[in-house]
Amino acid sequence: MSPTLILALCFVITLAIGVPVVWSLALSSMVAYLSIPGISLSFLAQKMELGSEQYSLLAIFFFMLAGAVMQHGGIATRLIAFAKAITGSVRGGLSIVAIVACMFFAALSGSSVATTAAIGAIMYPELLKDGYDEGYAAALPVVGGTLGIVIPPSIVFVVYGTTTNTSVAKLLMSGVLPGVLAGVAMCVYCYFYAVRHNIHSGGHFSARELLISTKDAIWALLMPIIILGGIFGGIFTPTEASAVAVVYSLIISLFVYKDMSFKELPQVFVEGAVSTATIMVMVGLSSASSYVITTSGLPQQLVSFFSSITNSPVVILLLLNILFLIIGMLMEANAAVVMMTPILLPLLNAFGIDLLQFGIVMSFNLCIGLVTPPVGLCLLLCNQTGETRLSHSLKAMMPMLLISIIVLFLITYVSPLTTLLPSIMAG
Repeated sequence: MSPTLILALCFVITLAIGVPVVWSLALSSMVAYLSIPGISLSFLAQKMELGSEQYSLLAIFFFMLAGAVMQHGGIATRLIAFAKAITGSVRGGLSIVAIVACMFFAALSGSSVATTAAIGAIMYPELLKDGYDEGYAAALPVVGGTLGIVIPPSIVFVVYGTTTNTSVAKLLMSGVLPGVLAGVAMCVYCYFYAVRHNIHSGGHFSARELLISTKDAIWALLMPIIILGGIFGGIFTPTEASAVAVVYSLIISLFVYKDMSFKELPQVFVEGAVSTATIMVMVGLSSASSYVITTSGLPQQLVSFFSSITNSPVVILLLLNILFLIIGMLMEANAAVVMMTPILLPLLNAFGIDLLQFGIVMSFNLCIGLVTPPVGLCLLLCNQTGETRLSHSLKAMMPMLLISIIVLFLITYVSPLTTLLPSIMAG
């Protein structure tokens, strides 16, 4: 039996019986290597080390740590107050506040799970008090939180950029317009939902309240400007920017907002380290498993298969979108990136598909996967927080999922949405 087939079968079987993704990948890789004559498990360890020793991967730990600091440091509450001061007076304003707050927090943390957890815990009870349906109240932070892996900084972009040797800085810039477009589209839906269900605004616009909330949140709002401005201005690399994000968030949380004490730091560092370790192991195992896949000739067979179906990049992108919508339902985003990218890279090159644009398309597909069962990490997290029925939340979420899919196809086939800002940066 082919080592690649053994790898795939072991991976599917272990996932089916409930083994976590990282251990499924580890066990599958070990069995696949043992099936290759003349190769020992020490070679597997060597491949893992080579795959995870890249300098740019340091950004994963620092962005994870920065997200953990911000989750504990009172930044979420200030962002919500700021968003409420801006949009709270609009029809259905509180639901729009939830989406806008998710966008702001996503631009700080780079993590969808952290965004959903932080914003959902605060906004869910407030939305219920304002008369919103419990399923809809749970769905809003879930869908808004998914933007965490599209709006920069994004952990998924770092993993994809490292795997494909694509500029992480350009990937981060490419995610801005798609993320904002998706967020604005969801805000528009929130307005019409409020009109349809006769939900009025939560108050009146107050310039004084806006000034107060802006003053209170200014240090949090400056963070994406400093980080992204530093990257795009050539002051520091994305990896260095991630370290700056940690230092900045620690200073703000400990000395400015003072919502986090030094006693909490060990717990915060452990959270960041555990999350990073999981991703790093997957990245290393991806390098090891990609060796098995490459030597088997599977990528070339995949190119030949798709070439026999069509020669059109348009059709190929459609098929890949369908593929990743399915994969997103079954696999965590980072795991999907490290597993699928080495397989698809020759196909993308053969059909002349821009790696930068495809990185955004893949990430957006996987962000949709965060709200679709059975994996649906953000969905399960917020449902646990709000103690709502899963079916109830899914029903409320369907129109927003449809909006996300429409935005997905726009960024797939309207290339300026992903390439405009990087080209401006380069020029």
